[in-house]
Amino acid sequence: MVDFFVQGGGFMWPILIALLFGLAVVGERAYSLVNSSSDTNKFFEDVKSVYDDSGKDKAIEFCESTPGPVASIFLAGLSKMGKQKEEIEKAVQNAGGLEMAFLEKNMIWINSVITIAPMLGFTGTVVGMIKAFEDIKMANDISPAVVAGGISQALLTTAFGLIVAMIMQVSQNFFVSMIDKLILDMEEQSIKIVEYLHCLLYTSDAADEGLG
Repeated sequence: MVDFFVQGGGFMWPILIALLFGLAVVGERAYSLVNSSSDTNKFFEDVKSVYDDSGKDKAIEFCESTPGPVASIFLAGLSKMGKQKEEIEKAVQNAGGLEMAFLEKNMIWINSVITIAPMLGFTGTVVGMIKAFEDIKMANDISPAVVAGGISQALLTTAFGLIVAMIMQVSQNFFVSMIDKLILDMEEQSIKIVEYLHCLLYTSDAADEGLG
């Protein structure tokens, strides 16, 4: 592998840098998305249990201590507890928008590596072919031995550029599927928390009217 890298010429270095940069972003996204994943249905039941047992403040503390986008959405809803349903919905939607942006953070850099790595490889291919023709010109001969070095360089840079792009593409597809699932969970739980808080508000108002 090291021999192939050396034979690929100078353009192998920017391709390697693109790979290392892409892997760093992949590691960051993997860590972030795994930490954002949770059993959202269980979390909803836990929030209800804490709220019913200890009240609003403890439920807010529970959400604050729990990582993940759904916890942030629940926190936004609970913070508006006692307000009109429209205000709760707006707070939950705003929190959901921020969390979606966080989930998709840095994905553009993975896409950039997918685009740039093959371009670097193809540029290395052009340089390698130019070198092959220069060797032919210098030797005044078109034998395979004369052009082998330039053609080898051309093919190696293309191959490495495409391999890097494929690694990044697989990673991107995996992350997109994770993000889609998390967004679907967020939307489902947003509806549930809004309805739950509205139900609590309605029940509280009915109780106050009964006391009155």
